[in-house]
Amino acid sequence: MSTVPVLHTDAAQAVGKIPVNVAELDVDLLTVVGHKMYAPKGVGALYVRRGVRLEPLVRGGGQEYGLRAGTENTAWAVALGAAARIAGAELIEEGNRLRGLRDRLHQRLIDHLPDRVQLNGHPEQRLPNTLNVTILGVRSEELLSRSPHIAASTGSACHTGTPEPSPVLRAMGLDADQALGALRLTLGRWTSQTDVDQAADHITEVADATGG
Repeated sequence: MSTVPVLHTDAAQAVGKIPVNVAELDVDLLTVVGHKMYAPKGVGALYVRRGVRLEPLVRGGGQEYGLRAGTENTAWAVALGAAARIAGAELIEEGNRLRGLRDRLHQRLIDHLPDRVQLNGHPEQRLPNTLNVTILGVRSEELLSRSPHIAASTGSACHTGTPEPSPVLRAMGLDADQALGALRLTLGRWTSQTDVDQAADHITEVADATGG
């Protein structure tokens, strides 16, 4: 029996941050995660292109078009819709604000740690709220362990605690030391310029003390 390839994209980080159009992306399936745009944790959505057939996740009932039996969490579904509407209405304005704060954070790190800050990723084609940098000479796990006032990540959130270098960063051309030095800083709806400046100062202080 022949099968038709199906393309799924995980848009958890993109939806609510940048314009997302399933027709332009030409995808069959697209995942939306609620808590990434301030809906409750544990709720999400799956776009399914018309004509794509899926096997039920949980059998036995007619809920979710027969794909997942069990009573729907109506309150969380409504919350997801409300969060999506707010994110859509503020998409451009908030994106521009976050982009400005992200770039300010990046520049302050460059100014305070000359020749030690390496941007990971494309300089333009990236999310407005995320800055991924490697601070040369210091491992990000050690930096964060000495930075109790900063909540950040050394890789993707789903691999937190894994001591191995990120395979994504390695595929982008980073060597093991560069990947282990990667720091992912994410800004949000309530992040202020003061927060960004304090974070840059604190990271600089710890990086200087740790890696010289």
